[in-house]
Amino acid sequence: MGVGGISIWQLLIILVIVLLLFGTKRLKNIGSDLGNAVKGFRGALSDAEKRDEEEEKKQAGAEPALTSEQRTAESADTPEASKDKGPATKS
Repeated sequence: MGVGGISIWQLLIILVIVLLLFGTKRLKNIGSDLGNAVKGFRGALSDAEKRDEEEEKKQAGAEPALTSEQRTAESADTPEASKDKGPATKS
């Protein structure tokens, strides 16, 4: 028994039928075209990943990330924050 219930003899018969239908030259062309398509697809994926990484680096350089301490210090410096923190006095 072969792969998935198909024996080696059945696979050979299918191969012979495909060779008779398409011929060796056409199968060779189909194989090389398929290989070029896969190579182009992989190249496009790697180019897209490189572009994404470059955009992330540009965004990180333009907008430096603030730590939680820096955000707290900035919010304390605003006038609205100081108004809310003032002592409550009765008039």
